[in-house]
Amino acid sequence: MALIVNHIDKSFKLTRALNQVNFEVKDGELFGLIGPDGAGKSTLFRIIVSLLIPDSGSCRVNGFDVVSQYRDVRKIIGYMPGRFSLYMDLSVEENLAFYARVFGTTVKANYDLIRDVYQQIEPFKKRLAGRLSGGMKQKLALSCALIHRPDVLILDEPTTGVDAVSRREFWDMLKRIQGEGITIIVSTPYMDEAEMCDRVALIQKGTILDITNPSEMGEDDVPLYALRSDRGVYAHLDKIRQMEECRSAWLFGDELHVTLHSAVDATAVSSAIDGWNDPSIRWTSITPSIEDRFMELMKEEK
Repeated sequence: MALIVNHIDKSFKLTRALNQVNFEVKDGELFGLIGPDGAGKSTLFRIIVSLLIPDSGSCRVNGFDVVSQYRDVRKIIGYMPGRFSLYMDLSVEENLAFYARVFGTTVKANYDLIRDVYQQIEPFKKRLAGRLSGGMKQKLALSCALIHRPDVLILDEPTTGVDAVSRREFWDMLKRIQGEGITIIVSTPYMDEAEMCDRVALIQKGTILDITNPSEMGEDDVPLYALRSDRGVYAHLDKIRQMEECRSAWLFGDELHVTLHSAVDATAVSSAIDGWNDPSIRWTSITPSIEDRFMELMKEEK
């Protein structure tokens, strides 16, 4: 296993950041840690990369303990923290050369691994890192994290604050990097990015709610329906929630996602909707997404 997290606890004063976190990541896997801000993702990643010591539990990266063997761990990981942490007053090429030298290698030795990423910013290699755009900073940080060809690449919310096109390009790059045999562990608050992972762990308030394959989201036995209306759906939210057939109902953009206690209940709900005097309402069965699963799990935790 590339990563084994065994019942990790971590608290800061009166706040419990991680609560019995327990999971494994396979060699060569693209594993996602999905959850909102404050869920504990960054704290967990800092423990994995040996920057924080857990209160209890253990963590091993490629067999190395992150506390007692932290020097070995740091040699085999690449880490891209949530905030841009490179040297603002060094140029693009100076930052890359510096990180290569720290790990006892050269840019030339591992250029084949970063070529697809670095070529996009190479025309600006003389520019100071502090003057780069958000997307260019992201690509430079990824290049520096990869320059020593790590066994495990750990990315903490790498696409936060980046435009939609750059986000998609970044995930395409991650897939190519995974093809080189590198294990990738990435955290994100964006549920749509979870669908590009091999497996995801859903985390909330420091607790892992579920670990699943995104492609298996639709196999849940709980019936899920979408309610749409040209007049807007917010006015219908309370009416749906008050129905005894309704298990939960949430706003998702311009529609409602409604889970029912059983498939039989859909007929009763559909009949009730017909009496709401809104001919534009559309009531359809849909396949659950990662976000639907996350909302359902949060409801169960309350």
